[in-house]
Amino acid sequence: MNSSPEQSVYNYKVVRQFTVMTVVWGIVGMLVGVLIAAQLVWPWLNFDLPWLHFGRLRPLHTNAVIFAFGGCALFACSLYVVQRTCQARLLSDGLASIVFWGWQLIILLAALSLPLGFTSGKEYAELEWPIDILIAIVWVCYAILFFGTIMKRKTAHIYVANWFFGAFIITVAVLHIVNSLAIPVTATKSYSAYAGAIDAMVQWWYGHNAVGFFLTAGFLGIMYYFVPKQAERPVYSYRLSIVHFWALIAVYMWAGPHHLHYTALPDWAQSLGMVMSLILLAPSWGGMINGIMTLSGAWHKLRTDPILRFLIVSLSFYGMSTFEGPMMSIKTVNALSHYTDWTIGHVHSGALGWVAMVSIGAIYHLVPVMFDRKQMYSVELINVHFWMSTIGTVLYITSMWVNGIIQGLMWRAYNLDGTLTYSFVESVQASYPGYVVRLLGGGIFFLGMLVMAYNVWKTARSSETSR
Repeated sequence: MNSSPEQSVYNYKVVRQFTVMTVVWGIVGMLVGVLIAAQLVWPWLNFDLPWLHFGRLRPLHTNAVIFAFGGCALFACSLYVVQRTCQARLLSDGLASIVFWGWQLIILLAALSLPLGFTSGKEYAELEWPIDILIAIVWVCYAILFFGTIMKRKTAHIYVANWFFGAFIITVAVLHIVNSLAIPVTATKSYSAYAGAIDAMVQWWYGHNAVGFFLTAGFLGIMYYFVPKQAERPVYSYRLSIVHFWALIAVYMWAGPHHLHYTALPDWAQSLGMVMSLILLAPSWGGMINGIMTLSGAWHKLRTDPILRFLIVSLSFYGMSTFEGPMMSIKTVNALSHYTDWTIGHVHSGALGWVAMVSIGAIYHLVPVMFDRKQMYSVELINVHFWMSTIGTVLYITSMWVNGIIQGLMWRAYNLDGTLTYSFVESVQASYPGYVVRLLGGGIFFLGMLVMAYNVWKTARSSETSR
């Protein structure tokens, strides 16, 4: 492979490594997701093996898609964008290498420890204390690499995408360290430093802000660079992007208690979480509108550019899931949706529709640049992948919405004498068709990732350079 002038000026090696691993871990994480979805249709698929039990594979799936697939996408895009917008090479090639290999080691340790049953039991923070310490070390190296590059920038201005990446890096560090404070008992077991309702509050302060900063702010940084770049249009309103940034940063931090409605958490804290979640709708939709309206004067490109379709449809899912989230935080709505599959549908409208699709669009933009090619091997295959992703996501989330409403209504149906109308088992039976449709949708989305992997592989092997 011949190096382009940009590849000699910038450190594209680490970006290329993370780009490839985004595709690899996307396939692995989504394959585990398809397996556990299949287990809810055919329970015998755990083969009576403890390490294939749903309770162990489910956290493996969430960690793989969030931190392996999503994390690698964020590393790839942020380290690319910060170099291009600052017109400066990364602070240190050695530090970049440490960040890449350190993150892959963390992913492998997670893939080994979770199926073996080593877990702290905290949502999105299941990894035990030695791995938590390693995460903190690698994350600090990443922060030094990112902010050090900004410090040596050759431009006076710091582009808004870097604001979002910077906020995501700082906040995730604080969230991870505070929530992971624990008392080690052995090398594979620890107990949280917090107790009772305080532990739950800290966990969901972390949990919702992991969504808010890892899965929202970070990917908004991707959106603010790659949508204008792919559309070849300036961002619709730069002023709105700054307002969007500060409003999101100010409000998101307070929304976590909505995960703890009708629990031992004080009622005032639950209400505060609900109110802040409703306020959060405004900055979320401001960002969505800003991204979509960037296509003003370039709407015709959606007909011929499937990469742009990935990016724009991801914003539509972002708008939908950030409307649905505040609505589900309202206590009367939450009384119906809480603990049901509706929540699973909501999560995946954000995870598949927003996070995965904006990542896929960005990776399709990056791959030709990373391998010095004119374009992807097959634009038609990108189009096929787009429709597989869209259809798969829609099937997944609608099946879970229907399931969730059925479950919520059945669980709170009472007879005249005050007894429950339905048993829990009857609600599980009623949910079965939804699980079949969810498996179908997830399977289609997963197959789309295989199409992407083939397209990326053929692009990398192509002898046709960009010159």
